[in-house]
Amino acid sequence: MRRVRSTDLSIFLAIANHRSFRKASVELGVTASALSHALRAIEERLEVRLVNRTTRGVALTEAGERLFHRIRPAFLDIDAALDDLNSFRGQPHGKLRINAARVSTKLVLLPIVARFLKAYPSVEVEIVIDDGLVDMVSSGFDAGVRFGESIAADMIAVPIGPRHRFAVVAAPSYFEGKARPVTPHDLRDHECVRYRFSGGALYRWEFERGGIELEIEVGGSLTLGDQDIIRDAVMHGCGLGYLFEEQVQTAIGEGRLIRVLEDWCPFYPSFFLYYPSRRQLPTALRAFIDFVKADRGTSQV
Repeated sequence: MRRVRSTDLSIFLAIANHRSFRKASVELGVTASALSHALRAIEERLEVRLVNRTTRGVALTEAGERLFHRIRPAFLDIDAALDDLNSFRGQPHGKLRINAARVSTKLVLLPIVARFLKAYPSVEVEIVIDDGLVDMVSSGFDAGVRFGESIAADMIAVPIGPRHRFAVVAAPSYFEGKARPVTPHDLRDHECVRYRFSGGALYRWEFERGGIELEIEVGGSLTLGDQDIIRDAVMHGCGLGYLFEEQVQTAIGEGRLIRVLEDWCPFYPSFFLYYPSRRQLPTALRAFIDFVKADRGTSQV
């Protein structure tokens, strides 16, 4: 077996992190074709196949998986050691990769990131929109943003942004000739625009009043996987929608949407910024965590 350099391992690690030559090539600043040739040369030097190439992308072989899990912690330690040098600079430097659902990005994360980048212009932030749940560590993310119940128990979670409340709304045209629902059980007599998670499950609408909690499996002829598109469908009179207040409060105020069951819609805890427990956090992530905590404290004054 011929000598393998650390640069060879960093090439393999990028491919293994992304499970994609195209995405890895963007990270490393080379073409996907060049990356593919480089990996082939690495495999020849090691005399073992690390990656299986398929029409859908790449998958690690058993040997590739073993190598990936053995060398990744070492490279993380190297990154942390280099990142420690940032403490000798005036401000945090580096890149911050955050995985977040679309709605949490729009309602909470993006406004905070915009303010953060003005305060820390030497930090680069990449937000990857993903409504599914991912293995944040193996996918190369520094942090994620989700509701609390979606976060793995081994993660550290920090509240980000204010509390949230849902609203049940429909266009005035939808209610023509129809009685408005008075209790959540009345939704069974209505057309509802349903939301399906990327994992395949349908969302059950949640309600609470006077200590009574309900989850209603609504019916409807239209099912969508994007909250903004659901709002558009509701505006077109397709039925009732269950949406964040922030998404619809302007339309309610202008009379373009009618709200029902308001007394059944409680406040929920905020979204959470979560990240894996590490002895030494990258300085860019530490700065962002501190910024989120300070921003939340200011917003609640």
